[in-house]
Amino acid sequence: MKSFLISAKGALIVMALLVFTASCKKDLNKSAASKADPTQVSTPRAGTLIWSDEFNGSSVNTANWNIENGNPNVNNEKEYYQSANATVGGGLLTITARQQSVGGQPYTSAKLTTAGKFAPTYGRIEASIKLPAVQGTWPAFWMLGASINNGTPWPSCGEIDIMEQVNTSNTILGTMHWAVAGGNQHTQYGGSTTTSPTGFHTYAVEWDTNSIRWYVDNTLYVTGNIANNINNTGAFHNPFFIILNLAIGGDLPGNNIDNGSLPCNMQVDYVRVYDLSGTSTPPSNPPIGQNITLKGFNNQYVSSENGTQAMNCNRPTASTWETFTVVDAGGGKVALQSMGKYVSSENGTQAITCNRTTVSDWEKFDWIPTSDGKVTLRGNNGDFISSENGTQPMTCTRTTASGWEAFAINQ
Repeated sequence: MKSFLISAKGALIVMALLVFTASCKKDLNKSAASKADPTQVSTPRAGTLIWSDEFNGSSVNTANWNIENGNPNVNNEKEYYQSANATVGGGLLTITARQQSVGGQPYTSAKLTTAGKFAPTYGRIEASIKLPAVQGTWPAFWMLGASINNGTPWPSCGEIDIMEQVNTSNTILGTMHWAVAGGNQHTQYGGSTTTSPTGFHTYAVEWDTNSIRWYVDNTLYVTGNIANNINNTGAFHNPFFIILNLAIGGDLPGNNIDNGSLPCNMQVDYVRVYDLSGTSTPPSNPPIGQNITLKGFNNQYVSSENGTQAMNCNRPTASTWETFTVVDAGGGKVALQSMGKYVSSENGTQAITCNRTTVSDWEKFDWIPTSDGKVTLRGNNGDFISSENGTQPMTCTRTTASGWEAFAINQ
């Protein structure tokens, strides 16, 4: 979401970092980079939650967010941003676009930023968002280099567009913007994928010293190379702040606006940021015969509940109910025993339990280390155990493994 210069964010099909210096309108008809680099892991890494807003209050948390006012005076956008258009209720942030004349603009909307409040360098930055898909709308979830507020101009400060979508299109754009060496001339790289924008989807980047990787619903669709400041990408090794906004009109969506569909909403269930820098290494082979603890994505421990109810991942400390013995179940699989009973996947038909006195197929799991030092557990039904982030009993129903399905061992 360009807020300092009109530019194109073309969706590219090459997977190596491509530098180009054209600056024009984004071409949604270009062939998209929908196929990820096969050398990249296609499911996101686990991490440690370091910042989040779950929007569980009754108003925008101003300790987390600034609410901007006015028209940004870029991209020929037609909205006036104001706080009245950002509301919180029912566990959601709702940004509403209206046909309403304020400040010389024919529409109102809202824009929230974490500038001056939170600006990570690297990590997994994700949000669950539902988009309006209305002609003339331009919702975005993006980041800007924090140095822009200390005199570094755009694009030298860097920009990471985690998600952009325009009009009624089902195309999702992910783009990085920066400056070529020797000046402030704009260049960019990115790609696109498709989804059903009017439903909630998880939009994320995973960003480290080597690359920026874009995901929709945990599926990788484009990777940008920033290793060793290649092609003057040094801006992406500095802090960035987070932005949510819903623009109306402008160079990307055009100015054919469906007034009959206004007001319309962009809704955000949560924004979360995870540290991916964990360096601990789990055993490459299961530690047969050893006692372990399992810590979930929410930094809480898995509990066997002494076999009296479905298992949960909600204990702040680990005691006997949170201690498991790794047992060789044969065929390269393991079983987990606590308080003399075994964990069962329940074949994915109900929440998992730890109440079996013997090991059968439902009590056997594949022990699968992750690249960042954690472990996933896959049941005999082919699905992964999920911590459910501690919000409900654990299940063995996930077809892919991401944050909630990865566990730290003995931490």
